[in-house]
Amino acid sequence: MRYKFKYEPYKHQLDALNKSWNKPYFAYFMDMGTGKSKVLIDNMSILYDKGQINSALIIAPKGVYKNWERKEIPTHLPEHINANIVAWSPEKTKKKELELDTLFDVTDDLQIFLMNVEAFSTKRGYEIAYKFLYTHKCMLVVDESTTIKTRTAQRTKNLIKLRKEAPYRRILTGSPVTKSPLDLFTQCEFLEHYVLKQGSFWTFQNRYAKLMRRTLGNRSYNQILGYQNLEELNSIIEPFSFRVRKEDCLDLPDKVYTRRTVELTDEQQKLYKQMKKTALAVIESEGLVTAPTVLTQLLRLQQLCSGFARLEDGRTITVHSNKIDELLHCLEETDGKVIIWANFTHDLLNIQKVLAEKYGSDSAELFYGETSADERQNIVERFQDSNSPLRFFVGQPRTGGYGLTLTEAKTVIYYSNGYDLEVRLQSEDRAHRIGQTNKVTYIDIVTEKTVDEKIIKALRNKINISDQVLAEGHREWII
Repeated sequence: MRYKFKYEPYKHQLDALNKSWNKPYFAYFMDMGTGKSKVLIDNMSILYDKGQINSALIIAPKGVYKNWERKEIPTHLPEHINANIVAWSPEKTKKKELELDTLFDVTDDLQIFLMNVEAFSTKRGYEIAYKFLYTHKCMLVVDESTTIKTRTAQRTKNLIKLRKEAPYRRILTGSPVTKSPLDLFTQCEFLEHYVLKQGSFWTFQNRYAKLMRRTLGNRSYNQILGYQNLEELNSIIEPFSFRVRKEDCLDLPDKVYTRRTVELTDEQQKLYKQMKKTALAVIESEGLVTAPTVLTQLLRLQQLCSGFARLEDGRTITVHSNKIDELLHCLEETDGKVIIWANFTHDLLNIQKVLAEKYGSDSAELFYGETSADERQNIVERFQDSNSPLRFFVGQPRTGGYGLTLTEAKTVIYYSNGYDLEVRLQSEDRAHRIGQTNKVTYIDIVTEKTVDEKIIKALRNKINISDQVLAEGHREWII
């Protein structure tokens, strides 16, 4: 394909485009870190330049949809295309309403509307999406399409209803089958009715699942014992999908970095503002400002971003945070073993508890200061055993970030970060070392408009934070 890309695609991205660009519906089943966002933006740009569309409605989870506005579109949209990019917000402020109105202005610009998938559970979200689709020639996109795998969910029903208003539909996910092949049904139904050659979910289930009728009390139900006819299912999906795994992309860099953003909850927002004032007051009362003093206050702000706060009387209180939900979204998009690093013991315990509840008690193990020496070796051995049910290594970088070999993981998630550059680099290399045969994706979960953003920016730029704090000024770091 010859096209004026902003950046030349990798070979696997070009293969995906060649197969998909002019098809009315298509599924990009591409592992996290293989650049499916760029493929989608290039596909959208080609169709826009050819006059096939004049708009795109891109739908993603809360932690992802704003990333399209801040990073993906500015990075990959060709320079010659002028675009009006508007992100949805549930707030009904006059400023936001005026911004939304620009989506319906008659111009030659490419209109790009970004919405979080949760908005489609609401009447207002559905109605504005319908209006946008009805008034434009639109590409309708669901990023991380496993978010619509539940056929009974209102957002799934609404998005399937909206399908017919868009001449082009796309879904993106790294892991289309998170629990069973049955997850595919609504994702593909969004693309096109009857595309899986089954008119209803029940006929689809009967065709591809092995069922046994069970009775429990007065209730009867079908128990799934396994799956069947999967080669046939793959052959049906193949013409309208592109599947690539990270290990198959020989031209990708060995390390791929990505970010998932979350917002402060209302409770966090209130406490964060109070804590900023307190932090500045504490620092200024010291007289001579030192890096340890500033770092201590930054630590308190960062703890709040993670979902807890330590009070002056020694108590720890838990505050609702969006981070744990975003972690689960990330895991829905990945397969294989995963390392999850967190800076605080409170986070480690919470993560392990949530993962054990969702994936089973054998799925996650803690590796931190209180883990005994004998148990540490046992955890590493089980994690490195591809047949072991231990899928998640939940560790503290200062404890597990040195000396260990954890090459069974090709995904590393930083739930929270410390300030020490050496600790970050060492913890990255637990997965990226001799014995690793795959590309490794590093995901930072970052609370936007907080100290989290400053910390990850410094670490990604290989800057030692403790050296930089005083050079930049403590106010700039706190505020």
